[in-house]
Order: sequence, then C-alpha cells, then structure tokens
Amino acid sequence: MADSAYGSGDYVYELVPDWAKLPNGWVFTQVAAVAVDKDDNVYAFNRSEHPVIVFDRDGNFIKSFGEGSFTSAHGMCFANDGTLWLADNGDHTVKRFSTDGEHLQTLGNLNVADETGGPFNKPTDVTVSTNGDVYVSDGYGNTRVHVFSDSGAYKFGWGQTNGLPGVWDGDFNLPHNIWIHKDVVYVADRENHRVQLFDLEGRHKSTWTDFIQPTDIYIDDNDIAYIGELRNRVSIADLNGNVLSRWGRFPSKEPGQFFAAHGIWADSHGDVYVGEVLEGQRLQKFRLVR
Repeated sequence: MADSAYGSGDYVYELVPDWAKLPNGWVFTQVAAVAVDKDDNVYAFNRSEHPVIVFDRDGNFIKSFGEGSFTSAHGMCFANDGTLWLADNGDHTVKRFSTDGEHLQTLGNLNVADETGGPFNKPTDVTVSTNGDVYVSDGYGNTRVHVFSDSGAYKFGWGQTNGLPGVWDGDFNLPHNIWIHKDVVYVADRENHRVQLFDLEGRHKSTWTDFIQPTDIYIDDNDIAYIGELRNRVSIADLNGNVLSRWGRFPSKEPGQFFAAHGIWADSHGDVYVGEVLEGQRLQKFRLVR
C-alpha cells in the first residue's frame, strides 16, 4: 500500500509526483481535457500557446501541435480512425486533427455563435459512436446535443432550443461533456449536478445523481466510469452510477487533491490522469495500486 493513498476498495491510487515533464519555459495554464491513445501516450488539451501537448506514459514530452488554431481548449476525444476531435468553446467550433498535427476538418462556423439552438454556441465536448457519427455537447451558450456524420453532415439534435436551463429528463443546464459507451450516450449535465443517459437517438434512459458539477466522463473497456467534478473531486462508478471510489472535495493545490478537476481519462494499466482548470492548472497522474 502506498504511503499516501487515494480512493477506496478496488480503486486505490498513489500519486506520481511531478509526472508531466514540460519543456523548459512551458506552462499548461489550464488543462481542459486529457486523452490516452492505444499506446498509452497522453494528450493534454490546454489553454497555453501549445494547445495539444503529448507525453509518453512516464511523462516524457513527445511533441505538441495545434499552435494558433484554438481560442479556448475545452473537450477532446479520439475518432474511430485515431484522429482527434477537439472542442473550442471560444471560437464556436469542433476541429479534427491528425495526431501529427494536421488540421483535417471543422464543424461549426468559426467565431460565429448560433443563438437559436443550432451548432454551435460555445461547444464543450465531443464523442464518436461506433458507426462514426460525431456527438457534440453544445453547452455554454446553448443547451443541446448535436449529431453529425463522420463527413460533417448535420443529422439531428436534442435538448432545449431556447438556451435556457431545464431540470426535466432530457433537459440540460450546461451539458459540459459527452461520452458514448456501448451505444449509450452519457452527458455530464453540470449545473444540474447529474449525468444523463440516452440512446443514440437522444431518448432519455436514466439519470445518475450524487455528483457535484460533473465536468468529464471517461468509461473504460471494463465498464468502469471515471468522473471529474468541478467541485474538486474525482469519482469512479459502475454503469448504474454507483460510486466505487472517490477522493477530493475542498479546493486544494496540494499534490493529490484538486482545484477544479475538468478532464479525466485512464490508460490500459488503470492509471488515472486528471486535468485541472481555474487555479488548478496542472495534469496529475494517479497510479492504480494493485
């Protein structure tokens, strides 16, 4: 057992101190999203002048890309072909990049906010279904989810069209993150303090509660959900929303604690990576204790 352990049950972790080794003079500012590829390389989508910074599993710097292409980094996921979708809540777009840094595609109209419920008004996150359809949570200005084909053709959306917050099933109050797992769409409905589950057509299935401003959801191949919460904690749950492990609560810059957890992902070893915004401005790694 580690001297300083985090979590409980089968999900206990130890902090890997000073894991991310940035080049001299570089800073993250705010780490809005994190993603891990099939080789366990870690991608940090952050609000510095180097938007996408890539590390190996040991935290060694590999490369960066996206310089000059983003106004405000927010959400990120891999497409089925291994390319990256990245949501920018500053310029109202979702962009697709190769992992070599080539800009491939843009959804939305650059620097144009749609205030009628259409795509986009400060989009927050993006995910991809098994058939390649792209689902976007359009969260700060709108209260919608939008669905596109892989080629970028608009298909449909759901949620409120007036941009106002709602509390009923299928309504949103800042849809902050979106994830698809086994044809179920999970939406972190942040200001309603819940996670809503939908089928691929946007029909409400169920709701998870017991979360405080959920910001990000990642679900691994073992059906374990990792949930970042803006109110300074991380929760690990099963697919019924039952919490299996949790740590953090009060805002803290102390190593191992959180100040605005915003992005979360786990690698193939079960180790967890958490990016923080506001005063947090870091990327922490927690190693699973076996």
